[in-house]
Amino acid sequence: MTVPERLIDAATRLFADKGYERVAVQEIVESAGVTKGAMYHYFGSKDDLLHEIYGRLLRLQTEHLEKIASSTGPIAERLREAAIDVIVTSVEDFDAAKVFFRSMNHLSEEKQREVRAERRRYHEKFRGLVEEGQRDGTFRADVPADVATYYFFGSLHQLGTWYRPDGDIPPGRLAEHYADLLIHSLTAR
Repeated sequence: MTVPERLIDAATRLFADKGYERVAVQEIVESAGVTKGAMYHYFGSKDDLLHEIYGRLLRLQTEHLEKIASSTGPIAERLREAAIDVIVTSVEDFDAAKVFFRSMNHLSEEKQREVRAERRRYHEKFRGLVEEGQRDGTFRADVPADVATYYFFGSLHQLGTWYRPDGDIPPGRLAEHYADLLIHSLTAR
């Protein structure tokens, strides 16, 4: 594992366990087994680590969503696959997801704007799937696509407060429940 990966992994684990504001740079470097100099060679600040923790998760999810959105299957299947993917990838890197859900407000104003812009692009692509289904009559048009999208992601962002990956609901099944709720709520009758 590279030094940056070790730093990101250590920071993710510590931020998820203790909270961003309660973790010192010294704890991160000790946990990663590197020096402060090595950390500052790759990351200018603790804020940069926080930004990268979410950035790598969002880049992965965006890459997946772009492939799903550009495929040619029925729109309900593609939207369901996109919904499952965002839940599964969030739970697979649950510490990173929890860190973001809890700590985005600790980013600098500039980095918060960057993250919001990246997330907005992701949401717009996801919303585009809802709109496609509304245009072809698969999904009901009386629910604004924005409302459906924000409702879905609002519930996703609450996972960090209640969900336990080692609990009664395995990640794949949780993702299916979320996706089914979304698809069934949008399906034209």
